[in-house]
Amino acid sequence: MDKVSTNHLSTLKMSTNGGILGLDLEERSNLIELDRQLHTHWGLGRNFILGWCPHDQGILLLVVPHYAVASYALPDEAGASEPDSPSQNFIMDLLSRRRQIDQRRLENAAKLFHVEPSYVALRKPLNEGQTDLDIIEQLVRRYSINYIPNRAVALFDIVGFSLLTPFEQMTQLNSLSYSLNSAHHKMVGTNIDVNFARSSTGDGFYIWNRDNGMQANSNLYHLMHLVMADNAIARRRAKGRIVPLLRTCFHVGGCYEFHQAEGLSPTIRSDIVGDVTIELARMIAQALPGQILVGEFETLMPENESRDEVLVDSIRFVNIAQKDLSELNGLELSGEAIDSIKCYLTGQQQGSGQYSVRKLSISDKHGLTRNVFNAKINIYRRDAEPILLGIEDKILSDGSLGMTTVTQIIAD
Repeated sequence: MDKVSTNHLSTLKMSTNGGILGLDLEERSNLIELDRQLHTHWGLGRNFILGWCPHDQGILLLVVPHYAVASYALPDEAGASEPDSPSQNFIMDLLSRRRQIDQRRLENAAKLFHVEPSYVALRKPLNEGQTDLDIIEQLVRRYSINYIPNRAVALFDIVGFSLLTPFEQMTQLNSLSYSLNSAHHKMVGTNIDVNFARSSTGDGFYIWNRDNGMQANSNLYHLMHLVMADNAIARRRAKGRIVPLLRTCFHVGGCYEFHQAEGLSPTIRSDIVGDVTIELARMIAQALPGQILVGEFETLMPENESRDEVLVDSIRFVNIAQKDLSELNGLELSGEAIDSIKCYLTGQQQGSGQYSVRKLSISDKHGLTRNVFNAKINIYRRDAEPILLGIEDKILSDGSLGMTTVTQIIAD
C-alpha cells in the first residue's frame, strides 16, 4: 500500500504550489499514512469519502456507503424522493463542491446519511497552510465522487472503425492517441493550459479539462482544434489505412467524475459519465465523416479569476473562444508556423453581408431529437496550405442528410 500511496502523492506536485516536493520526509510520511487510512475507509469501493475537516490532532471524514448516496441522489420507484427535493439538492451541492467542509456541515451530512463521522489520527498534526490542505483535498477526492454541472467534453470517433482489421484498429487508435499527445505537448509551451484527461470509447476518445470554468472549457476547444489539425496532416501523408478519418462532437453539460479501481486501489486517472457524455454519444451517431458538431447548451460557467458565474450559450461560447485563439499564433504544425485560426458555427450569408448561424435538429434511433450546430475550423499557416476542418454549410442545406434546419440566428 505504501508504494501505491507514494506513487499517488508524486502526481500532486504538478497541481499544488510546491506540492509534495516542498514537504520534508516527516510530512511526506504523514500523508502516506493518511492515504493508507483513506484506502481502508474506502473499503475496495464500498464507500465514498464525501467530506473532511481538520479536527484535534487529525481529521474527520464523512464516509458513506455508495448505495446510501444513490438512494438520496435518485428517486425511488415510488417517487418518494422527487427531483429537486431538499435532500437531493443537499446531496448534489455536496458532490459539486470542495471536499473540505466545516465540521458543522459534516456532522449534519452524517446525520442525513445515518452514519457517524470517522476520526483519523495523524502521526503529526496538520500544518493548515494552503499547500497541505490542497494535497489532502486531492487525496480525499481520489476516494470520492464529484459532480460538475458545466464541464466541456469533446468526443473523437473513428469513422468505419468496426470494418477495419484488428491490426488496423490498433494502428488508428494509436495514431489518434499520438495526435492527442502531440496537441497537448504543443499547448504546454503556450499561455493556454489544459489539465488534460481522456477516456476510451473503444473506437475513439472522450477528452476533457480537469480544471473548471469558462477559460478551461475554451482551452479544451482549442486543444480539439490542434488534435484535428495534427490528424489532418497525418492523413495527407499516410499510405494505407493507418490514420483515422474522424468525426468530432463538442458539448458542455453535467457529469460525474470518479476514479475506477485498478487491482485493489483507485486509479490516478479519473473517468466521467453524465448528461454531457450521453448527449455526445447520441450526437456522434448522426455526425458525418469529417464533420464537427457543437451541441446546443446554455449554462452558467464560473470565470477563472473571480468565482462569479456568467451565462454562456453555444454561440457566445464559440465567439469567446475565437477571441482567445490569437495565443496560438506562431505555434508550429508540421514545421509551419500558424498565422491565425478561425473557428465559427456555419450558416448562410444574408443580404447585409452578415452570416446567420444555422441551428440543426437531429433525431436518434430512440426518436429523441436535439439541436446542434455545424462547426468549421480554418487554420492558416505562413508557408503552407491552410488546414480546413469540418464540412461546408451548403452540404447540409437540403435536409437530405438527416439534419433539418430549426432556426437561423444572426450571429453577433
